[in-house]
Amino acid sequence: MGSSGGTLPSADGVQAASGADPLNSPAPPVQASDPPGWPEWVLYGTLAVISVLLFIVAATTLWWMLHAWRTPESLAATGFRRRSAGRPHSFSLLLPARHEQDVLGDTIDALARLDHPNYEVIVIIGHDDPETEAVARAAAARHRRIVQVVIDDNIPKNKPKALNTALPACRGEMVGVFDAEDEVHPGLLRLVEARFEESGADVVQSGVQLMNIRTTWWSLRNCLEYYFWFRSRLHFHADQRFIPLGGNTVFARTALLREVGGWDRNCLAEDCEIGVRLSTRGAQVAVAYDPRVVTREETPGSVRALVKQRTRWDQGFMQVYRKGEWRKLPTRRQRLLARYTLTMPFLQAATGALVPVAILCMFVLKVPVPLTLLTFLPLAPTLVTVAVEAAALGEFGKEFGIRIRLWDHVRLVLGAFPYQLLLAAAAVRSVWRELNGQGGWEKTEHANAHRVGEQERVAA
Repeated sequence: MGSSGGTLPSADGVQAASGADPLNSPAPPVQASDPPGWPEWVLYGTLAVISVLLFIVAATTLWWMLHAWRTPESLAATGFRRRSAGRPHSFSLLLPARHEQDVLGDTIDALARLDHPNYEVIVIIGHDDPETEAVARAAAARHRRIVQVVIDDNIPKNKPKALNTALPACRGEMVGVFDAEDEVHPGLLRLVEARFEESGADVVQSGVQLMNIRTTWWSLRNCLEYYFWFRSRLHFHADQRFIPLGGNTVFARTALLREVGGWDRNCLAEDCEIGVRLSTRGAQVAVAYDPRVVTREETPGSVRALVKQRTRWDQGFMQVYRKGEWRKLPTRRQRLLARYTLTMPFLQAATGALVPVAILCMFVLKVPVPLTLLTFLPLAPTLVTVAVEAAALGEFGKEFGIRIRLWDHVRLVLGAFPYQLLLAAAAVRSVWRELNGQGGWEKTEHANAHRVGEQERVAA
């Protein structure tokens, strides 16, 4: 039976002992959460390190990308200032080729058409490569005054050994290096000798440009990568008097090459190595990029070929770093730049691959507010880089007469992370090969895609 003024039953059916209404009772105090343990602090520290590394790599890469575009004057200075020299100089052009019978003939014919009165082309063929030798001999017969064939008997074979084999046969004042698939502009030598003369340089590095932007999903990024490297970044390195030279369309005074003993016969990045070695001797390097006369090349034709190529380059950079010649550079700033440049492929690949890790940590962990803000630090240079790449792609199209479509910009953005994963895989593979003593030369196959690409562009 109820009575007036009675109390409501509690949830378990037992009447409350007091007349107080439990609904109006104060809530129990909130218990303070436990402070983070050492696993959380390790994760916080890892996230902070990733964020700072991402920012450093992104900001540095952006700065180097923009070096040539600082002012209209700096951009104009990246090209050839003079079009001809006071007198013609003599050139020896080295053309190492191994299993390149499908592309070599076109390259030799292009070199034989250069507009210059005094040069020779020395084609270097392995003794065990009869197919390529036959193509080289046929081209030498077509161009008897210009082309000669030198046989490389080294075992095992690689590019620096081939170059050293031909160096004693060079009769020119300057030695130039080209690759077997290169499409060389007829007026290049006159511009190069003018650059030698006006600058007094010991080495002239001219531009190289991959052209087939639509062959594969990664070819667009690969082409733009070369564009920034030769258009801007190498000019920065030349200004700093430390430069990892390119592998072709590079010219050096013959006497200097002989003085330093030629190329490192066992290095997988012989171009970078000799650039570092010449930098330690104070050699002056002039860099020039003119879209009208760049040497045109093609991207690797498969993912496997791309990873192998980057593995070779990364392992070569590692070899140059371990060799330690860069420590002889005269200034601390140069040595710091050398250390960073030679380890850059690994930093770039690692930080690129760690982006999803950082994002995952942000969603999984209860991250403190200051650390959350820190993780957004790399976002600014990354977004600017995306905008710069988009603008550069448009400029690339204008300079080379290629129509850039909206889908090309979409591919550029969508391909960024998968491309970084490929670079990361190549970096890891290069470390594995170096630790296991595998220094064999993994050759990149060529198919004249840059020449086919030119035909398609003209047809369009």
